[in-house]
Amino acid sequence: MTALEVDIDPTEVGFDTGRLARLDRRLARYVDDGQLPGYLVTVARHGHLVHVSSAGCRDVEVGLPVERDTRWRIYSMTKPITSVAAMMLYEEGAFQLSDPIARWLPEFAETRVYVAGSAQKPVTAPQMEPIRVWHLLTHTSGLTYGFHHAHPVDAMYRAAGHEWGTPAGADSAEVCRQWAAIPLVFQPGAEWNYGVSTDVLGRLVEVVSGQPLDEFFEQRIFAPLGMTDTSFGLREGDDPESLARLYGAVPGRPGGAPTGFAPLDAMGATALSKPVFLSGGGGLVSTAADYLRFVELLRRGGSYDGGRLLGSRTIALMTRNHLPGNQDLETFGRPLFAETPLRGVGFGLGFSMVVDPVRYGVLSSLGDYSWGGAASTAFYVDPVEDVTVGFYTQLMPSSTLPVRNYLRQLVNQALVD
Repeated sequence: MTALEVDIDPTEVGFDTGRLARLDRRLARYVDDGQLPGYLVTVARHGHLVHVSSAGCRDVEVGLPVERDTRWRIYSMTKPITSVAAMMLYEEGAFQLSDPIARWLPEFAETRVYVAGSAQKPVTAPQMEPIRVWHLLTHTSGLTYGFHHAHPVDAMYRAAGHEWGTPAGADSAEVCRQWAAIPLVFQPGAEWNYGVSTDVLGRLVEVVSGQPLDEFFEQRIFAPLGMTDTSFGLREGDDPESLARLYGAVPGRPGGAPTGFAPLDAMGATALSKPVFLSGGGGLVSTAADYLRFVELLRRGGSYDGGRLLGSRTIALMTRNHLPGNQDLETFGRPLFAETPLRGVGFGLGFSMVVDPVRYGVLSSLGDYSWGGAASTAFYVDPVEDVTVGFYTQLMPSSTLPVRNYLRQLVNQALVD
């Protein structure tokens, strides 16, 4: 696939076109109701793009429509790319998954662990288990995010300037030093908590490879895959109007649907140019066509038309549940988590996956793996049905609308083979 052009009749790969249209009607209703500024969705099966649709605007105030080459802040959909980068180095023998990260990032050797107390006066203890590469890939490191607002350590991140951004002028080496000076939420490996683990993993990629993260991505992943419109912020010469405007949901009644959305221009402006901190956890902008190339790499077990980036066994390892005893995120993870449902969902090396479709409560396949971004973008790969789906919009937070559940529900009901 080189462009967002449907290349086969959906009926030839098992889709009922009338039933597939239900996906468009459900998503367009969000736009018509003023709950979503605009969107673009892709559906592919057996390597053929069978469905592309869009509605609404990439900039509502100016009236610019969503187009197929619109750029989107993919935020945490950066994480799977960083995880692939790390596993490419793993395949070269650069490290073992069990290696302590302090071997390359010595600042984390003495990071303390929160035990009790407040953000101002925490009681801490030494690490009983070092942070290992595996902990970063699985979000079991004890690192957190300042925007969680769920734990005293989250407040410590915010006090240090780490909430929806990082201190001005701090590069990846400096932000890692700052995070290492803040206690971990728990002992490494003891629980699952969504946090800056993949950002630290990105720094590990830099140190091990000897390259800045953007150069590694460009030379080792983007160029081979033909991802010409994916970068850390817009590049010199890129059209600013190609980047969709970022919006935040306007809350409705408690527990109810949002009443609308409003621009988040200050936050959105950080993607208009290359940042100092190259966030492996959330710094990329991309297009639907570019990210489809990456997702197809995953579906094909690490290969692409021109060669191979990862071995198929490595992809298989990454997309298995690594939580102890095949637990799901509800039983092993921290309770406050908006990026994905918790029940029936496990976590591997950079991806979540469905480990119990019944417990998950959504029409899906066992082993379906995915991730999404803070502005409600999402993708998933269904290895049973050989389907990939991508969804792009710019609405924060990602928990505003149940789009990710509807994607699976409405794509799978359209399969009739």
